[in-house]
Amino acid sequence: MKPPFVITVDGPAASGKGTIASRLAADHGVQMLDSGLLYRAVGGLLAAEGKDLDDVEAATAVAEGLTVEQLSNPAFRTRAAGELASRVAVHVPVRNALFRLQKSFCLRPEGAVLDGRDMGTVICPEAPAKLFVTARPEVRAERRWKQLTGQGEPVTLEDILEDIRKRDERDGGRAASPMRQADDAVLLDTSEMTIDHAADAARRIVEAARARWERS
Repeated sequence: MKPPFVITVDGPAASGKGTIASRLAADHGVQMLDSGLLYRAVGGLLAAEGKDLDDVEAATAVAEGLTVEQLSNPAFRTRAAGELASRVAVHVPVRNALFRLQKSFCLRPEGAVLDGRDMGTVICPEAPAKLFVTARPEVRAERRWKQLTGQGEPVTLEDILEDIRKRDERDGGRAASPMRQADDAVLLDTSEMTIDHAADAARRIVEAARARWERS
């Protein structure tokens, strides 16, 4: 039996991968999982309980009780939540606790789109369509700065760039499931692209992957 058609979209923060993933999900009529929200939720809930982000046992307990339905909380999309996510994502037991939830989403018979850092390398390495979306740190910082200031958050471009660089270092250097491009993923650098152009490029990449999948 042919496995479901799953699309993984990995890459660093503010590369455009979230918007690309959501558009691909709409194109294919499937659900999308933003795995970053899982870690944002764990960090946010842990902080709300007044717990130490370095307390692996406490963070793991939160991760084990997390459900997809909890991810709609807008507090998990703030700059602060992004920083918390990168802090708790380094804990191997937390990643293990969230693995089963993500894997079950990946195995939906109707297919799915998964947006994250290790979707194509760890969660669903068998996915027929894989993208690694990136952009220069300065470009990503400006995008995130515009997004956050538009939401009324008082942040500077310099602070956002520093955050971006720190997160890249943590996400790429952690021992457990570091962020990297899967060997069979297509690289999409959006530095010089509008989001519409990037989404169109991603669509063409996925259409080619789907054609190969249908012939297999």
